[in-house]
Amino acid sequence: MTRRRTRLSEVLSPRGFSDAGLVGELAALADVRAQLAAYEAVVVAELARRRPVEWDLSEEQPGHGVEDWAPVRVPVGVSEFLADELALVAGISRTAATVLAERSLVLVRELPATWAALADSLIDPARANAIVRALGGQSVDAGGRVEPGIVAEVEAQALGWAVAGETPRRLQERTAAALIALDEAAADRRRKQAERCADVTTRATADGMGELVAAMPMPVAVACRETVDAYARMAKAEGDGRPIGQLRAQVMADLILRPWDTSREPVTAHLHVQAPLPALHTRPTDGRAAPGGALSAPSGGRSAPGDGLSAPGDGRSAPCDDRDAATVAGAPITAGQLRELLEQLDAICPGGLQAPTGGTLAIDLTDPVTGALRATVTRPELERLARRGCHTHPDRDCGCAMLDRPPAVDRYTPTPAQFRFVRARDRTCRHPGCRRPAARTDLDHVCAHRDGGATDCTNLCCLCRRHHRLKTHAPRWRFTMTDDGVLSVTTPSGVTRTTRPPGLHTSAVRHLVGSGGPPSDDEDPPPF
Repeated sequence: MTRRRTRLSEVLSPRGFSDAGLVGELAALADVRAQLAAYEAVVVAELARRRPVEWDLSEEQPGHGVEDWAPVRVPVGVSEFLADELALVAGISRTAATVLAERSLVLVRELPATWAALADSLIDPARANAIVRALGGQSVDAGGRVEPGIVAEVEAQALGWAVAGETPRRLQERTAAALIALDEAAADRRRKQAERCADVTTRATADGMGELVAAMPMPVAVACRETVDAYARMAKAEGDGRPIGQLRAQVMADLILRPWDTSREPVTAHLHVQAPLPALHTRPTDGRAAPGGALSAPSGGRSAPGDGLSAPGDGRSAPCDDRDAATVAGAPITAGQLRELLEQLDAICPGGLQAPTGGTLAIDLTDPVTGALRATVTRPELERLARRGCHTHPDRDCGCAMLDRPPAVDRYTPTPAQFRFVRARDRTCRHPGCRRPAARTDLDHVCAHRDGGATDCTNLCCLCRRHHRLKTHAPRWRFTMTDDGVLSVTTPSGVTRTTRPPGLHTSAVRHLVGSGGPPSDDEDPPPF
């Protein structure tokens, strides 16, 4: 058992301090926080120096970054993938890592006096950040349009206010105003830069609720809020008994979704049902009970895979080879299991579980023991397989494989069945910390196709376009994956993070990694 480190509270117990002593400790902690923040800035700045922009592709090379879709926040002279490495190393989101890199580089490169005041504990991190937000990126040396001497003059004023105890919010406002007084165009440049970063995002909260966050120019935001509030108050005046906040939320949703507007393209759903396969308590044909209550796998002959579905069809009464078949508790997916699954699905919804109008319904069959995805099937395919059964042994539940993961193909482009299977398995971009839905990702060969990597589900994973580009073009990054989709990503600095497909049980991940899979410094560290 690993011996833990001594805790600071065990060395310095607060119970032994007087009130004045406790206040002194809080002041010492504030000093240390400031010094650590300054040290963090120089550490991040040094890492940035070792990740120069020369690591990235030039604009003449295919695959380079573009700003057509979203503005790229990359400090001058630094690789665009620095934030991705920081995110994995620190266990934070890429957005937080981008903010950390920008703040650190501004302090070290553009505002050395502010960094020195922070390192000497003359100001705290909150006030240092306020000055960074007001002056960062304004200097010509950092890609802005303000002469460095003007920035230094405003910085000196801001430090005087900060040391005097001005609040962080007011400090930022006064610093920005001081810059505008010396450079009237600064405010307009900052506004245009901020408008380019406007966006709409969602954030999950508690109890099934979420937040829709819209970053936009303040006048537009105020007008939207006032409009929503006016309509909500009208509904309240007409007798709607719901709270005014709930009415505002409903009004905003109606104005965006416009359920009354039939002139627009209808919106439908594409449903994925995660269905653990039943382990049927039946006996194989030789009369022996299969371990764990599941059907045991006969040996001999081969089943013919076909785009994810397989069943013997040559009419010969020969046993089937299950070596390539998807298994459940050690046995292949059988017709009996599919029939039982259909009964369970139809018990959920009156009239049977069906696809929504204009949409699709995919049933993802998972192993009840490991949670690993074993096959994907549509409702009609499931009904057809359950009804038809095994062609070789139509008179009994033989244990032959009826369903399988899509087979490998000898080409670069994955088959439609492979797209369905891998997206159902991964659900999102598999890069640690990324949550872009699988429908908006690429299917990427973990071991590159040009290096002999197979176009097979065991070598394919979902990566958003950014992380696809990172894996393909960023130097010294390494990606490896086990057959069940446990992906390990190693940064240029040697830190490895591992992500598993949603639903794959942790014990299964430990077994896969422990039996020859890629190494992991820490399985799924926060926020992964």
